[in-house]
Amino acid sequence: MAVNSKNVFDPGNYTNRELSWLDFDARCLNEARDHSEPLFERLKFLSITASNLDEFFTVRVASLKDQVNAGYQKKDIAGMTAQQQLTAISEKTHNFMNLQYSTYNRSILPSLRNQGLYVISEHEKLTDEEAGFVDEYFKSNVYPVLTPVAVDSSRPFPLVLNRTLNIAALVKPKKVKGKGVVSKKHKKAAGLELTQGNFEFAMVQVPNTLPRIIELPTEILENGKTQRVVILLEEIIERNMGLLFANYEIASTHVFRIMRNADLSIDEEEATDLLLEIKKQLKQRRWGEVVRLEVEDTIDKRLLKVLRKELHIESKEDVYRINGPLDLTFLMKLYKMEGFDYLKTPEYIPQPVPALFNEDSIFDCIRKNDVFETVPYETFDPVVRLIRDASRDPETLAIKITLYRVSGNSPIVKALEEATINGKDVTALVELKARFDEENNIQWAERLEKAGCHVIYGLVGLKTHSKIALVVRKEADGIRRYVHLATGNYNDSTAKQYTDLGVFTCRPEFGEDASNFFNMISGYSEPENWNELILAPLWLRKWVLKKIRKEIENAKKGLPATITAKMNSLCDHEVIGTLYEASQAGVKIKLIVRGICCLRAGVPKLSENIEVRSIVGYFLEHARIFRFENAGEPEYYLGSADWMPRNLDRRIEIVFPVHDKEIQKRLQHILELELSDNVKASIMDENGEYHHPDLRGRKHINSQIIQCEEAVKRTKKLKESLKSGKKLFVPREHKDV
Repeated sequence: MAVNSKNVFDPGNYTNRELSWLDFDARCLNEARDHSEPLFERLKFLSITASNLDEFFTVRVASLKDQVNAGYQKKDIAGMTAQQQLTAISEKTHNFMNLQYSTYNRSILPSLRNQGLYVISEHEKLTDEEAGFVDEYFKSNVYPVLTPVAVDSSRPFPLVLNRTLNIAALVKPKKVKGKGVVSKKHKKAAGLELTQGNFEFAMVQVPNTLPRIIELPTEILENGKTQRVVILLEEIIERNMGLLFANYEIASTHVFRIMRNADLSIDEEEATDLLLEIKKQLKQRRWGEVVRLEVEDTIDKRLLKVLRKELHIESKEDVYRINGPLDLTFLMKLYKMEGFDYLKTPEYIPQPVPALFNEDSIFDCIRKNDVFETVPYETFDPVVRLIRDASRDPETLAIKITLYRVSGNSPIVKALEEATINGKDVTALVELKARFDEENNIQWAERLEKAGCHVIYGLVGLKTHSKIALVVRKEADGIRRYVHLATGNYNDSTAKQYTDLGVFTCRPEFGEDASNFFNMISGYSEPENWNELILAPLWLRKWVLKKIRKEIENAKKGLPATITAKMNSLCDHEVIGTLYEASQAGVKIKLIVRGICCLRAGVPKLSENIEVRSIVGYFLEHARIFRFENAGEPEYYLGSADWMPRNLDRRIEIVFPVHDKEIQKRLQHILELELSDNVKASIMDENGEYHHPDLRGRKHINSQIIQCEEAVKRTKKLKESLKSGKKLFVPREHKDV
């Protein structure tokens, strides 16, 4: 569509959300293709692209297919119908996956071999010694777990589970003695000998309870170098299919995999018990419509025909023929193999938060000043420490917290359980609708309830995405409330990979708002007055638009007018249109958007004052920062919300101001650093395409590396204070810094 600068809301001025997301995954793939990166980091990024694509299909593509099936014709932000989006997604994804596997086959595998690591992708290439080991491994470890299934008039086509690997086979009763296994290079010929009427379909699921990567006995070469060989579990099973179907001749075997619609469909208004309803819906996921079928590119035509018929795959575009092992997420397991640290980026140890680097209690520290933390550059431990210390503190009366995603062995949840045992009043909002964390959150919710915590499952029709914790203490001068607000989840595991920001404060106005917030979500009352917190879906949208329009007014008056915003996604029609208006009014806008961005930057007469960049690096950029120039008196805000319809209208989100001048300086530094990044940043052009900056003759600036270095320098400076005799609290993991 042509750009229409006169009408900022014209569909031609926007990029489709789903295609923009695929562009983000392409930027991740570029990291896997970057030869300047350590080899195993490239492995990791290739695995991430596969995991991202799986979720994209099971949720986003599935939703579009639902719209098509329902006859929904409304066009999206870029003027595309659901069917048009599916067609464009299919074309782009097929090209993307071709590049994925070209990267794997032509770059990653040869590079691994050069480092002495061989990945066997065809079991026919095993040496006699390796074959003996593999066959014995199959008999001892794999065979007892497998359930081979034949399909005939008395045995219906089995349920194929979402995202599982399966091996399909064409079989026929044996007529002559023999092993019955046909090598891959003879599969096609063997299959052609069968007619439509004398073969049967059979299959076996590759168990996910067994490791997918099996290392063979290490071999020492003549030159003294070590050669390590691994084989994938499906290859071992495929090699021994004859043992699973002993009375049949195996004519053809091929691995396949499906994506099902995994989006939950919950009528919360009708659900009398949300917990039970979500448990029910989780079971239904296994029956969701198949939205994608992955097969080996050499698959027997008749096998493919059976799969398409039984799985109801009508469109050929929903079939993805793959030249290589299906499901590249196994590369993350390869990444974790021991002995290859020299091919990885050295592990970074999160540093202590300077304001808490002392022997004072965390409550004493927060009373002195607001405390700022930047994870994973600084440790997530202070958040755990706040809840743990409060649970053991005799002055603590109550602890309240929102839990959207937590780790599998959460120290936060353990601290909340301990608090209940110690007689504290504990309230936890556990969001059961956090996608793909539903089962984990159900377990935590039930565990907290058994411990005696007051557990809330969220509000009807809304996901609670806010990141807030409140500790209420009875102190000498009265009741004092300590609040933690953040851009990221209370998840100690993801805090090691996600860049997020948090603030600890005991400012009375924040404490009052925090109490109002928890009272609102646990009851039915909505407080009339709020001091600092900006909430969605109540008034966050209006607030964002008001702030942008204020900059427009200032620009028209000749006053300083700029907007700098960092977020994960930008796709709200009204917000983008207003940003276009701001650009046309002369407001300078700089956006750091990691993923989806439906705005088109740098378009003459439309968005020529807007710059958009995306940073994809070692850590996953996850923080949200919003800076408004405010006529020369800049305002800074942090929060949990992106500028997306779901965050502004269908989720409970919190955005909050940052008043502390030192923290404001830190935020300004972070923004300037990321806006100057020319190593891991990609810049959007006026066509919506992303390009890396030209580095010739320029100093290389990697904002993530610099923030790691700065955090280490702060720690060393604090250690120098220790040597001067000043008593400081030093976290255990930093004793040797």
